[in-house]
Amino acid sequence: MTDLHPFIAGLPKAELHVHHVGSASPRIVAELAARHPDSVVPTDPEALADYFTFTDFGHFIEVYLSVVDLIRTPEDVRLLTYEVARDMARQNIRYAELTITPYSSVHRGIPEQAFMEAIEDARKAAEAELGTILRWCFDIPGEAGLESAAETARLALDLRPEGLVSFGLGGPEIGVGRPQFKPFFDQAIAAGLRSVPHAGETTGPQTIWDALNHLGAERIGHGTSAVQDPELLAHLAEHRIALEVCPTSNIATRAVATLDQHPIKEMVDAGVLVTVNSDDPPMFGTDLNNEYLVAARLLDLDEQGTAALAKNAVQASFLDEPGKAQLTAEIDAYTATWLPK
Repeated sequence: MTDLHPFIAGLPKAELHVHHVGSASPRIVAELAARHPDSVVPTDPEALADYFTFTDFGHFIEVYLSVVDLIRTPEDVRLLTYEVARDMARQNIRYAELTITPYSSVHRGIPEQAFMEAIEDARKAAEAELGTILRWCFDIPGEAGLESAAETARLALDLRPEGLVSFGLGGPEIGVGRPQFKPFFDQAIAAGLRSVPHAGETTGPQTIWDALNHLGAERIGHGTSAVQDPELLAHLAEHRIALEVCPTSNIATRAVATLDQHPIKEMVDAGVLVTVNSDDPPMFGTDLNNEYLVAARLLDLDEQGTAALAKNAVQASFLDEPGKAQLTAEIDAYTATWLPK
């Protein structure tokens, strides 16, 4: 099989499912931990590898929230956001929709307006200096309940930053039913935001149906269990509702037992629009380039097939139409340079 490493490294890409705090590299996490020595998070980047080894999804959430607790000032927010964009630019990620949980930071005492200014300042600097376009998805931390949903909707709609395009729902799925969040998604959708909840990662297909029927989902975060329901797969394929698939994440959180058991091929074979994403890359010891390598192996893709996967993400994104056309053309032009003359 062709070594796709060099092709993927240079391939222009879009990423649709990647978390703000979850993208903090060991270098950034260590720097933040050193700023806040009362934290339980290690300050040694090498020790972080052990710290980021998860026993199950619950343990992952616990560790994730300990890193969230390191983001305490607007300066921390700005540093994290810009450095995430820098790591993306190194991978030729041209466009990313970064999932941000403003409730967690504001709840911990960061003034809400200062938070918005910090992410926007970093976004503008990243586009000007690194060439990476960032947009925001504000998501509800499901484990914090309906209070967090109301607050997230208020922050999104009353303080709406320029880069905000979508509204999401993350955190644990078990015991956190999707239908209860309908009023907040209705508000967001009415205000022009797009609906992108997590669903079917650690629960069955009914959670995905609930996200579609109650939350107006236009894309599904993970959707791993969709393959258990042929009717659901057919619905997703017919309506071009994309799945934001994160293979390494699913193994790290034990949502899927092994990579060879990952259902991505069943999704593609059913005609579903599949996008490849990294979720919380440093926490899972991965990045988007590696996720493309994993997906290419599982789907037995060559350069053209891998480029088609990259174009899926552009198609499913909330980038404007001229931006989609430009990025698609860039992918095609790059791929053409790799094909036999």
